[in-house]
Amino acid sequence: MKKFYALFLFVGALFVACSEDDTPVDTPDPDPIVYTSGTANFSNYVAVGNSLTAGFSDNALFIDGQEASLPNMLASNFALAGGGSFEIPFMADNLGGLTLGGNPISENRFFLAFLPDGPSPTPVEGQGTTEVSTKLAGPFNNMGVPGAKSYELLAPGYGSVAGVAMGTANPYFARFSSSESATVVGDAVAQNPTFFSLWAGANDILLYATNGGDGVDQTGNLNPATYSRNDITDPNVFAGSLDGILQAMTANGAEGVIANLPNVTDIPYFNTVPHNPVPLDAATAALLNGAYEAYNQGLLLAQSFMLIDADEVSKRTISFSAGDTNAVVLLDEDLTDLTGVDPGLINMRQATAEDLMVLTSRNFIGTLANPADPTSINGVAIPLADQWVLTPEEQEAVETALNAYNQTIETLAGAYDLALVDANALLNELKTTGFPQTDGSTVTATFATGGGFSLDGVHPAPRGYAILANAFVAAINAKFGSNLPGVNPLDYTGLYIQ
Repeated sequence: MKKFYALFLFVGALFVACSEDDTPVDTPDPDPIVYTSGTANFSNYVAVGNSLTAGFSDNALFIDGQEASLPNMLASNFALAGGGSFEIPFMADNLGGLTLGGNPISENRFFLAFLPDGPSPTPVEGQGTTEVSTKLAGPFNNMGVPGAKSYELLAPGYGSVAGVAMGTANPYFARFSSSESATVVGDAVAQNPTFFSLWAGANDILLYATNGGDGVDQTGNLNPATYSRNDITDPNVFAGSLDGILQAMTANGAEGVIANLPNVTDIPYFNTVPHNPVPLDAATAALLNGAYEAYNQGLLLAQSFMLIDADEVSKRTISFSAGDTNAVVLLDEDLTDLTGVDPGLINMRQATAEDLMVLTSRNFIGTLANPADPTSINGVAIPLADQWVLTPEEQEAVETALNAYNQTIETLAGAYDLALVDANALLNELKTTGFPQTDGSTVTATFATGGGFSLDGVHPAPRGYAILANAFVAAINAKFGSNLPGVNPLDYTGLYIQ
């Protein structure tokens, strides 16, 4: 009996021990992370730039896009380390269209419509209610102005309502400029910022590129007053403008961050429409080849007179075949001009894989130049004009200017002791490999479905802006010793719905 009693004591002790071991132990919560600004002062942050700063997306500026702008994401991080309020010159609605005197002057934002011939970016229906002449009371921390070139940020009267009517001023800045003679940079500096971001210069080459090189490379021309809208800005003009902006922004001791410019050939606008999208049956191909026979023979005759060489004859010879991958026919101003010899020998050739078709050409190729003539097919019987294609020579002009601009940005970042963001490398990575996310998805530059770019094929989607914001935060942390957390791209949409 004593043995059983001893056994009961042992088992009882075992139960007590197990009971004690199973008792949950309260662990203290980890100390909250304390975010600091390092040597920076985020108390009054002002952002200067163009559409990429304003939050432009889906071919328009609208409230949701402005709330998901890159600077607003940065401001949310700065608020964790002493940052103040961030005022935005909001549009009147989520449609995005502008009016002047009640008359529409810009389209609404795009949404992805599923049309009979496939998904297509389509303006949202309705009339935008953002009236340019209705002035907003500032000041505003987001000084991003869609469409602004580098030198225009310093231009007096760029926010004049009267100037908008004459085509000499910017309708977005006109809504919130402090006066009819104000400059973007002047209004930014008047706020006495303690910290600023500057991302400017994209439009100095982008407008040339997105219009298929239908402009002039103004390298060597130091007078921007003589430029047309789609021209490439002279690199010295760009450098002087950027230096002037930075002198003004840092005059009172503000610190800041600057980003270089991406290569336009990395965006979906130039990587969505193939150079060879024309389907033909055998009979139609034979008919077209017959129609172009005189042109092809004329090229051989020009070669016999040594006006062009065999390589150019090969480049210009037009030939179609049965199948779905016929190359479009286009005009190329860099070909030898033979029209003085034969007016029929226009500067015409078929596209190659080296040509970049602009996104908007997808809705133009295959349409009729003359509705009464079913054979007047654009891109087939009627060559595409310059605006629809960025040729290799035009790409080279863009790249040359881009390299000069980015060298200037790097030099000035060092001179003014700014954090530098390599946006060029980031957008190339978005195109080539994408950015994996914690949910297993990957944000890419694929048009409409990749999540990185909006439906205009040029501007990031909110998720793409978030990836950029994290690059800005990383550069700021590295430069100023702050420990800002960045943002989660998955908190932002990859595609707005209607």
